[in-house]
Amino acid sequence: MKIMGLDLGLKTLGVAISDSLEMFSNGYPTIRFKYKDFNSAIDELLKVINDNNVEEIVLGLPKNMDGTLGEQAQITLEFKKMLEEKIDIKIELLDERLTTKIGLSNMIYGNESKKTRHDEIDSAAAKVILQDYLDKKRRK
Repeated sequence: MKIMGLDLGLKTLGVAISDSLEMFSNGYPTIRFKYKDFNSAIDELLKVINDNNVEEIVLGLPKNMDGTLGEQAQITLEFKKMLEEKIDIKIELLDERLTTKIGLSNMIYGNESKKTRHDEIDSAAAKVILQDYLDKKRRK
């Protein structure tokens, strides 16, 4: 089974997909769309889901540092509802605090150029979200 990790922004959707053994998170090209055009993002995402036989999704929920839900978290919850109306796949939410910073740190450690980091930060964050989920799932 393959699991997909998602990091939602206002103009980008970071995507990562697990290997079939659910051990490793692999980056996937970021889906780009017009500002808050989530229907367009979902249309592109559905193609990726079908092409990769994804059976489960983990969506990063951007909580505030104090654990409360802000505007971006509310947008993410609405996106989840929109996606659930189009697919019959389990969608889990995962606290994504600091995943972008961790993804950026990983890219810097890997000597990625500034341009590459800018272009791929959303995918890197999705990769961190998914790997965290896979690791927690294995520990259960």
